[in-house]
Amino acid sequence: MSLIVRTLSERVFEVVRERIVCGQLTIDTPVRQDALAAELGVSKIPLREALGRLEQDGLLTSQANRGYFVQPMSAAQAEEIYALRLAIEPAAAGHAAEMADDASRDAAREAFEHLDRAAFSDLPQVAVRNREFHIALVRPGGRMLTTQMVERLSVLSERYAIKHLEPAGRESRAHREHQALLDAFLARDRPLLETLLTAHIGGTLADLREQFAIV
Repeated sequence: MSLIVRTLSERVFEVVRERIVCGQLTIDTPVRQDALAAELGVSKIPLREALGRLEQDGLLTSQANRGYFVQPMSAAQAEEIYALRLAIEPAAAGHAAEMADDASRDAAREAFEHLDRAAFSDLPQVAVRNREFHIALVRPGGRMLTTQMVERLSVLSERYAIKHLEPAGRESRAHREHQALLDAFLARDRPLLETLLTAHIGGTLADLREQFAIV
């Protein structure tokens, strides 16, 4: 596949993913491929590749003769996503903190600042910046497969992060926890970072369990 098609596919992937995260695409309506291709000014080839990637990432599901639909959020999926994050992310971040060079530490600071500024915008933007911050704590470890797994889990977490932040006061708590994570990362305090990140991810899962129980 040509570079141009891959680039278009990446753009379509980002646009459709954002619409899923924002709730602009609903679970009970099929993705209108003709209309979407016309709106974005692309052919069916990059669009289908992007939709296929979103299905692999667990954000879309395909049905025979009906097309693609948004994968519904569920308590079971939240449990699986956050259990995997707990199993992988704290240790990966702890290792990365020990390996991080000055550029990586600056990148973590910058990701935190972007997240902090996004707190005053809409929740979908907060979810994106939250993902970027968490990945910035893992990438310096230099473990490609681990980083890719964390990235994929972070993408799957975005809708749940938005749901988690809906109740009043959650953003302030998240800010304090992210600041503590950054401080531990910059201090290269692996035990503290792993403890804080485990508590942070586990606390989000506990909140989501309550929210799904209420629905």
